[in-house]
Amino acid sequence: MSKDRSVFIGLCNPKSPENVGSVLRAAGCYQAGEVRYIGERFSRASKYSTDTKNINNSIPLTQVDDLLHDLPAGMRVVCVELAEGAVSLPSFVHPERAIYIFGPEDGSIPQQVIDKADAVVYVPTIGCMNLAATVNVVLYDRLAKSDLQIDDVERIKSSRDVNNRLVVRS
Repeated sequence: MSKDRSVFIGLCNPKSPENVGSVLRAAGCYQAGEVRYIGERFSRASKYSTDTKNINNSIPLTQVDDLLHDLPAGMRVVCVELAEGAVSLPSFVHPERAIYIFGPEDGSIPQQVIDKADAVVYVPTIGCMNLAATVNVVLYDRLAKSDLQIDDVERIKSSRDVNNRLVVRS
């Protein structure tokens, strides 16, 4: 699976380097093409990054002034937020090309970004998840609903840790 330039992640003023590191790991696992963010808090805390797979070497992590500026043609804007009127993720049909925008751990996506969204979705949990967990759930939902053909044996062999050689026996 190669990086998917049809899937971007946008983060609104993330505060936690642990969460951004985990978002980068999710971006690598689900092969997003880019992670971009606005705000200053992460830049100040980035020296504490938890990107344990060094995904930032293969997927750009870019600070921008505007998450929606200079997107590839045809890319839809999908905000993921606990907002009144949002569509439940289980019933959401993912667009072919999208930037998924997530709010900070201690706030919300700015209203002006929500107003420009093609869709606003929420994960129907009891309470809210943290940023990295939400990114993982949304990207997994996108994968689960796709028609991607996966060679399960090869995917397991290429994805597991070097110390894992487990086999399911009947």
